[in-house]
Amino acid sequence: MYDVLIIGCGITGAAAACQLSRYRLKVAVLERENDVSAGTTKANSAILHAGYDPEPGSLMAKLNVRGAALAKELCARLDVPYRPCGSLVLAFSDQDDQMVRTLCQRGLANGVPGVEVLTGDQARTMDPNLSPQVTSALWAPSAAICSPWEYCLALAETAVRNGADLHLETAVTGLERQAEGWLVRTGRGEFYARYVLNAAGVSAQEVHQMAAPKTFTIHPSRGQYFLLDKCEGDRVGHVIFQCPGPSGKGVLVAPTVHGNLIVGPDAGPVEGNDVSTTGEGLGFVRRTALKSVPSINFRESIRNFAGVRAASDRGDFIIEFAAPGFLDLAGICSPGLTAAPAIAEYAARLLAEDGLALEEKENFLCQRRRIKFHHLSPADKAALVAREPAYGRVICRCETVTEGEILEALRGPIPPRSVDGVKRRVGAGMGRCQGGFCGPRVVELLARERGVSPGAIVQDRAGSWLLAAQTKGGTDHV
Repeated sequence: MYDVLIIGCGITGAAAACQLSRYRLKVAVLERENDVSAGTTKANSAILHAGYDPEPGSLMAKLNVRGAALAKELCARLDVPYRPCGSLVLAFSDQDDQMVRTLCQRGLANGVPGVEVLTGDQARTMDPNLSPQVTSALWAPSAAICSPWEYCLALAETAVRNGADLHLETAVTGLERQAEGWLVRTGRGEFYARYVLNAAGVSAQEVHQMAAPKTFTIHPSRGQYFLLDKCEGDRVGHVIFQCPGPSGKGVLVAPTVHGNLIVGPDAGPVEGNDVSTTGEGLGFVRRTALKSVPSINFRESIRNFAGVRAASDRGDFIIEFAAPGFLDLAGICSPGLTAAPAIAEYAARLLAEDGLALEEKENFLCQRRRIKFHHLSPADKAALVAREPAYGRVICRCETVTEGEILEALRGPIPPRSVDGVKRRVGAGMGRCQGGFCGPRVVELLARERGVSPGAIVQDRAGSWLLAAQTKGGTDHV
């Protein structure tokens, strides 16, 4: 019997697991995919929002600012790439100017530090490539960027190091209330828990209705992006927004912590977890972004991708008990990445108020350091290679990722099971060639370390096969 069982290991579930692993509790996380951060968390804008956008008094407003402060601390402790670059919301008309002033007042009401309205000239002084048509801008210095999948992995690894159980490829198929808690049925057996946390993202409505009558609807919204090469990474120095609208915060232009430029997203309804991209959607993103930064060179695009957000009909985070011992953490769309650690704190408080004893561990471990070969000094590189020769073999030439770094990930608390799982941990395949050179070697290392055939290795999710062999019975993947 677990004390708490969490369904879903995106950023919300990982943060909840990390928070609860502080206490003398038996905690488990069930994730239907073959890795953590496999849904919305790996495909978003990577922005830690300042907190001026949510309506004052909403859960989004209360948890955004707190989450931003916690994220800064956690990224430092857990060695997650983080850059406090600040954000600008641009105005292009009198109506936009009024919206910028409204957002500033909203930010002050929400407790966002340092927000102020700038003139167009002041904004261009900060970011010279902004459009000459910008009339004013909201400056929010506390906004930041991070690596969302590394953030999620670091939180999940912290939970595992502190005793939480993580079950990957374990989809929940049913829930049944029993005298002492919940029976959770999955494709890999049954689990019992006193409390269940529903952090299933786009599938949160489906999971909720296994336990309680319908009280909200998830409306999946797809956002499409361009990722540009590092030669465009200095095009802007801050996160550049346009004034938000009914569909969200709009198309942004921002640097990434890895040195690239990200542009997007659009917003449109989709069925389920459809992450395909469309010419129409990407064309809209391109046209809209050029209004903010006319000099973006989209010929340097190295990847297009899409993510699906779990927007709900409530217009706010849904963090409440839906049944005895069943707590929804649903409708966690933007600013969910920012708010995640504050959502976890809030959920723990609700569990404590419901009777769960939270006794802190004396030996809770919340520290993580990774070897990043590319960032070492020449002397440190030489010493490391002399001690561990695998660090002297460069696998990914674009990002200078070594075999030693990949092996460290493959032997870590949550080993990757796919090529993209390796990419999310160490960056192999993130460069200009997008894995064209290093991919085969990564497959070889994955197969060797996992003790399987190269044909069993997938690109990302289950079924995304890379290799096939012709046999007498047809085509086989193993």
